[in-house]
Amino acid sequence: WYSAEQVERSRTRLDRLGYFENVNVETPPVPGTTDQLDVDYSVEEISSGSVTAGLGFSQTSGLLFNASISQENFLGSGKRVSFAFDNSDINTIYRFSYLNPYWSIDGVSRGFGVFYRKTDASEANLSDYGTDTRGADVNWGIPINEYDTIRFSVGYQGLDLKETVTSPLEVTDFIDKHGDSFDDAVLIGSWSHDSRDRILFTNNGGLQSFSLETTTPGSGLQYYKLNYTQQRFVPLTRDLTLGLKGNLGYGDGFGDYDNLPFFENYFAGGVRSVRGFEDNTLGPKDSDGDPIGGSFLMVFNAEIIFPVPFVENASGMRLSAFFDAGNVFGDYNTFETSSIKYTVGLAGLWLSPLGPISVSLGYPLNADDDDEVQNFQFTVGTFF
Repeated sequence: WYSAEQVERSRTRLDRLGYFENVNVETPPVPGTTDQLDVDYSVEEISSGSVTAGLGFSQTSGLLFNASISQENFLGSGKRVSFAFDNSDINTIYRFSYLNPYWSIDGVSRGFGVFYRKTDASEANLSDYGTDTRGADVNWGIPINEYDTIRFSVGYQGLDLKETVTSPLEVTDFIDKHGDSFDDAVLIGSWSHDSRDRILFTNNGGLQSFSLETTTPGSGLQYYKLNYTQQRFVPLTRDLTLGLKGNLGYGDGFGDYDNLPFFENYFAGGVRSVRGFEDNTLGPKDSDGDPIGGSFLMVFNAEIIFPVPFVENASGMRLSAFFDAGNVFGDYNTFETSSIKYTVGLAGLWLSPLGPISVSLGYPLNADDDDEVQNFQFTVGTFF
């Protein structure tokens, strides 16, 4: 018997692999029969390997430079290998990663990665401090079924915290109490349910995930972070899609740490959370009046997504009308609904040869006098 639903599901599975730009299916009748069909899938492959370098600019990070070498099908084995370098006013990052997506016959993946990251927080509109972080991890992914996956990783992270002559009391007091160099064993576990029809420019389905990150007892830093993310995409018409996204985050310290270390805080404001407010500027401030983030995050986004009008072959472009709501709080005990910030506006995303170009025009509905409003926001090049 013929199942149109299963044929379409197979097409979606191919599309979600990330190896093809287009996947089409046809079901012509078998010649000479009246009760049989052929199922023909045609694909347009994308290159499995790439060498890229690019420049970009964002209002927060300034000039961005990135370079990467990646191979999604290393030596024809299906294994993924990549090396990347990113540089901006905020971060300098080196990353190497390896992943065998079919480490076992049951579809269990295994990989490892190493990284180095240097951060100047003051360039990100935050308190004046810096961090040098290096680390390595081994990770596994265990598919429960077609939609659900459990992932966990075991890793090492070393962090050096750097103060300056203008660092606020929150930074200097932390260093006086805990020191400025830390070696940590980090465990991360997560569960995700992914029913999206496509990873990029999703039209239907959703993604739900829950994760726990924690250092182990005996680590230099002692903290944990819980994150829950929900995305849902509902096609309204052939050209209109409703997108709903929510993000909750909470963290705290344990052992000798009464609170989440400030450099592990959550942040809100900007093109990836509450648009119309400058990046990372919402929520608690330090003793100098600069944003320092908090241990409890709540963000919600709703969008009506539609294609770019009057443009042919606009598959790599999208526009949306959005409503954002959210903020970050020092702790969940300080959460107040009156502190939630709301914005409305228009946004666009183009997957250009230089990398993603994101623009938004947001208008806060309840900004306070001391909020840092930034109506027009954009990022060109790789996201940081």
